[in-house]
Amino acid sequence: MIMSNKWKVLLPVSVVLTLTGLTQSFQPLFVFDGNSKTHRDITKRAVLQKTAEVCKNMAVADGRDFVLTIDDSLTVEQVQAACSFSDSSTSRLSSVLFYISIAEIYLSNANVDLVSALSDEHHFDGETFQKGRDLITQGVSSVKASVKLENFITARWTLGRICHTLQDFYSHSNWVELGNTFPYNALIKPDQTIVNVAGIDISTCRNCRGDNCDDNILPDVLERGLLTSGYFSAISSDKPDGKCSHGGFLDRTSKRDPIGGINKDTIESSHGSLHQEAANLALKATMELLEDIRTAVGDKDFTRLMGLSQSSALCFVIDTTGSMSDDIAEAKRISFDIIDSKRGTQEEPLAYILVPFNDPGFGPLLSTTDADKFKESINRLTARGGGDNPELCLSGLQLALTAAPPSSEIFVFTDAPAKDAFLESTIIALIESTKSEVTFMLTDVLSSRRKRTLNQADADLYRNISRASGGQAIEVSKADLALVTSVIRDSSSSALVTIFQIVIQPGKPDNFTFTVDNSLQNVTIYITGTLSLSYNLTSPTGVSQNSSDSSGPLASSNLAGNLRRLALNNDSESGVWKINVNSNDPYSVKVTGQSSINFIYNLVEAREVIHGDFFLKEGRPLTGGNATLLVTVTGSDSVMITEVTLYDSSGPTEVTGTSESLGGSNFLVTFNEIPAGVFVVRLEGEESNSSTRATPTRFLRQAPTQLRTSSISITAQANSTSIEPGSTVSVPFNVIKTTGGVVNENATGTFAVRATNDRSFTSTSPSSVTIETDSGGKANGTVTLTVPDSVASGNDVTLTIEAEDVASSDINYVVLRFSVAAVVTDVRSPVCQEVSTSPNCSSSSSLCDSSQWEFVANVTDGVNGTGIDRIIVSEGNGTLNTTQVVGPGGENITVISYQASCCADRVELSVVDNVGNVGVCVGQVRQSTTVAPTTPTNGTTTNVTTTNVTSGQSLTTTPNGGHTLSTTLWVWATIVALPLWK
Repeated sequence: MIMSNKWKVLLPVSVVLTLTGLTQSFQPLFVFDGNSKTHRDITKRAVLQKTAEVCKNMAVADGRDFVLTIDDSLTVEQVQAACSFSDSSTSRLSSVLFYISIAEIYLSNANVDLVSALSDEHHFDGETFQKGRDLITQGVSSVKASVKLENFITARWTLGRICHTLQDFYSHSNWVELGNTFPYNALIKPDQTIVNVAGIDISTCRNCRGDNCDDNILPDVLERGLLTSGYFSAISSDKPDGKCSHGGFLDRTSKRDPIGGINKDTIESSHGSLHQEAANLALKATMELLEDIRTAVGDKDFTRLMGLSQSSALCFVIDTTGSMSDDIAEAKRISFDIIDSKRGTQEEPLAYILVPFNDPGFGPLLSTTDADKFKESINRLTARGGGDNPELCLSGLQLALTAAPPSSEIFVFTDAPAKDAFLESTIIALIESTKSEVTFMLTDVLSSRRKRTLNQADADLYRNISRASGGQAIEVSKADLALVTSVIRDSSSSALVTIFQIVIQPGKPDNFTFTVDNSLQNVTIYITGTLSLSYNLTSPTGVSQNSSDSSGPLASSNLAGNLRRLALNNDSESGVWKINVNSNDPYSVKVTGQSSINFIYNLVEAREVIHGDFFLKEGRPLTGGNATLLVTVTGSDSVMITEVTLYDSSGPTEVTGTSESLGGSNFLVTFNEIPAGVFVVRLEGEESNSSTRATPTRFLRQAPTQLRTSSISITAQANSTSIEPGSTVSVPFNVIKTTGGVVNENATGTFAVRATNDRSFTSTSPSSVTIETDSGGKANGTVTLTVPDSVASGNDVTLTIEAEDVASSDINYVVLRFSVAAVVTDVRSPVCQEVSTSPNCSSSSSLCDSSQWEFVANVTDGVNGTGIDRIIVSEGNGTLNTTQVVGPGGENITVISYQASCCADRVELSVVDNVGNVGVCVGQVRQSTTVAPTTPTNGTTTNVTTTNVTSGQSLTTTPNGGHTLSTTLWVWATIVALPLWK
């Protein structure tokens, strides 16, 4: 296809470099001095190392080999490969979801420097140790609650924020200067006290000697081991007398005695000579935090939190009105087929999501990692009611978009128009934000014999949404629905990539090309259009096949409804393929395949705030302005980008960006003066990692989701991203009119405002805002959101705020995700008390197999605790039995008995309560005294439940059910020990 109107972009590298001097913490994302570590570096390394450790433990527990050296050199590809326990050597591995999850964490981490730049406690500035610790521990509780409800996206965003604060402690405090070589454990343990903090009246610093601040901390502070951190303000020089400053040219407090600072943010900082030590401790501390979360949620959910999966979610949004019986039956059939065939394989879906809808309701949302629970839910769906009325299709789709992992494919089954078509712009905003694809299965929609018939406008609504997402609008009879659901099976394949996609509207005959590289397999072409459409496919060597041949030399094809599906033969040639489509009606062409090589991108923008860097940009790029993409190529540690373009087929228009390598497979790609339009991102590159190829592999990939420009800028910022049940959060927002990508200070006008949330929580917002004369081209408003007090911790809510210039139909948006988190009052870890350890082991190692030992202990969460949730065998190879009893003081006690071979003479148990506090119980073979038999305190009723769990598994405890007391000897010995513990 001939391209025109091409813009070439040149970005001076100095624009990026000028940001490095602005930082007042570890640089958020990037640094260009070659040696300093950023929050992104620290977070990514910690995630990779901890994930590899978890995978290794899971492999050992399952008796599998794990061959990977865990060190600072780990890459995403190495960890993904080592953690993918596949029996098929021919399967393509995809690291896309792993990359996306890591990016969510470090982008959220970086965002703290944008939204909380002046908050002392978010950076441990000004000796705010207690408040900073509270942010961390409350955030950790929120992460654990979110994971417990399988809200992994919200958990990742919360995790990123608390990692930032934790990491800043080691750069901003004098922990390193005090000679500490291990992390400060009290920062993640709310039941531990932060000690030895320098009082407000204690001087901590003296003036630096010129530019040398190496010894500006007072010797007395170091000798006494007093904890302090630097004060910082970009506005005022005020600070308590004698206190240290943060330092740096933006810190006005550092210009006042004592002059200078103590931060270790980069190697050029006031204490830059200790930067590497601070960064290493921040890495260790982040790994300790991840270990605490991993222990609380379990290995499997931890790997889900990290996005360690080959396939995304299986996600259905289904109309349940009376005419949908056949559609529901087919959705059941294809979903059961996918589940049964992929269970236990690397292609098992990451999650299962189901949203029913009709009129007048939609939901409830089911989001689960349990395939059987999904089966049960979809099996309960029945078609009833409805009639002639449109249905709440887009409301159900909104729920699915916010619940599904990023880059999911969502399938919508319906035969009726949408009653809530007013949500179209909100749906497209969520699609752009999540980069998810939406494919509609529209059955009998244009049949003149049905009462529930879609008119052209109704059908165009679904087509527009699918086009924006990179999905498809498949129109088929109910009788032929089973012939097109192969698309769903295709989408559930691992390592699925988009090679080429285009929609031609209005229709016209045209020629298209796409490149098949030798990393691809199972290449499939989808063409939607009217029955009169015809095509001709040509291979790189000139072999052709036309639409009349269903089984030709190049592909096998089938036609059902408006969909033509062509599966290229397995021996398909690499090179440039051509396809000619002949139709004067609208049509679409999509080419996919399976390959490890893909790419992800995030829209970022340079912000010269206190902590200057690039930050995640919500919403659309500005028309006529510059845009920057953070691009990561997946599937190889050795890639080179040759070209990244924004392509708009309506022009056609192509804007070529300039790329700058950030090391590895990460690139900054910048575009100047983007014209108005609807674009897709296309990437061409070369991969040379394989030792089996003499020359690099040239590849081409396309992002399915469209990227639109807008002349409106909308920003919103909440004081907190966590909301307590029963409370209301206020979200101020700004609307700005731009020209050429910059604020038009002379602009005036009224903008429609829409604020919607996916949970139907009570919300208020202005219906419009007006930019008045002399307002600088800006208008302000406030949205409120109220969470009902019945909503449990761990849930989340997504708020979308849109601003529209009604005159030009120009829209931009911002999407905010909030976690629901109640205040946690149970901050104490469960307590373990040993009762006995049997001394039956022989001293001879050769006889250990013939002997057993037993460890008996009591664990409790106390009278006021939330109770024991799980007990995990973290180390050991034996059998764990548990019994629940009620102690004399009314506390619930879990009695544990661990039995193992004398060859494994140590056990470590992790005990988790219902809010995620973790306690450790350790037993080892040794001589012990026998506990004399007694009886429980008079008047105490002792109820017992016994459970058995083997090594490597976790035990979930439940409230006692009034079972009678077991007379087994070891249980009796434990019961009689209760008065001693009490």
